[in-house]
Amino acid sequence: MKNVSAALAFIVAAAGFAATASAQVTWKAISFIPKNHPVMWGANAWVNDVNAALKAELQINYVGGPEVVPRYQQTEALRNKVIDVVFAAAADYPDQIPAAATFPLSKLTPMEERKSGYFDYLVEAHKKLNAQYLGRVHTGAFYLWVKREPKSLADLKGLKMRTGSLYDRFMQELGMVPVNVNAPETYTALESGLVDGFGWPAIGPRQQGWIKKANQVIDLPFFGTSNVVILASLERWQALKPEAQKKLLEITAAGEPKMVKHFTDVDNTEWAELTKAGVKRVKFSPAENKLYLDTAYAVEWKYLEAKLGKDELAKLRRLSGN
Repeated sequence: MKNVSAALAFIVAAAGFAATASAQVTWKAISFIPKNHPVMWGANAWVNDVNAALKAELQINYVGGPEVVPRYQQTEALRNKVIDVVFAAAADYPDQIPAAATFPLSKLTPMEERKSGYFDYLVEAHKKLNAQYLGRVHTGAFYLWVKREPKSLADLKGLKMRTGSLYDRFMQELGMVPVNVNAPETYTALESGLVDGFGWPAIGPRQQGWIKKANQVIDLPFFGTSNVVILASLERWQALKPEAQKKLLEITAAGEPKMVKHFTDVDNTEWAELTKAGVKRVKFSPAENKLYLDTAYAVEWKYLEAKLGKDELAKLRRLSGN
C-alpha cells in the first residue's frame, strides 16, 4: 500500500507540475531596429521586468530586430500571429492607424497620457491592427543630421535624407528628398552618397559611426516624445488571464518613469560626447528656427485632419496636450 500511495502522490505532484508549467505562456518579440541598439534600452528593460515579475504566467523571448522580420513587414507579422510582440515605430503603419501619427506630437509624458485619456484612445485605435497597445519604450526628441553646415533653410532644399517614415512630410515641406533606408544600412548610404544626412535622436549616431560622415546637427529638437511603442497580438493578449493582463499593464506603467529618466540622463551625457567627437550644433535665424519647428508639427496635424476629420482631430489634440 505504501508503494501505491507513493506512486499516487508522485502522479498527483507530476500532474500539478505539468499544469503549472503549461500555464506559462511564451511570447516572441522583435523590434524595428536591432535589439542591441541604444534606442532599444527601454524594450530590453521591459522584457527583463516582465520576465522577472511574471515568471509563472508569461515570458517574453526577444529574438531580434529587422534581421528576423524586415521592418516594414513586422506589423503584418503581428496581425497574422507570426510574432507576438513588436517594439514598433508607429510611423511604420499610419495607413492602418492614422491616429498613431500623433505619438511624437504629444506634449505629455507617457505617465500623463495614461491619465488624460490619450492612452485609452490609442488602445482602442490599435484594435484595427489586431494589436494591443501597451505603452512606450523610448522618449526623446529627433534631430536632422547633415554632412555640410546649412546656413539657412534654403540650404536644406534638395538634400537627400535617410528617413524611416516619421519625418517624410516634414522633410518634403522643407524641400528635402526622403529616402527610406533601414537603420543598419545608414552608414553605407552616407558613405556612398545615397543620402546627405538622416533623421535620428541624439542617441545612436555616434555609436553607429554615422557622425563620421554627417557631423552637423540642426539643434532644433522636434517630436519630443518619440514614437517607439509596445504592441502585442490582440488575440494573444485576450488569451491571457485577467490577472496576468493587469500585472502586465502595471509593469509597463511602472517602467515608463524609469525609461524617461534613463533617456533624459543618456541624452545629457551623449551631447557632451558628441561635442568631444566634433559634432557641430547649428541653428538658423530666430524667424527660421520658429518656422522650422512649426513646420514639423503643422504638416502632421494637416495630414491627420484629412484622415480623421476636424472633430476627431480636435479630440486627439486635447487628449495629447496640444
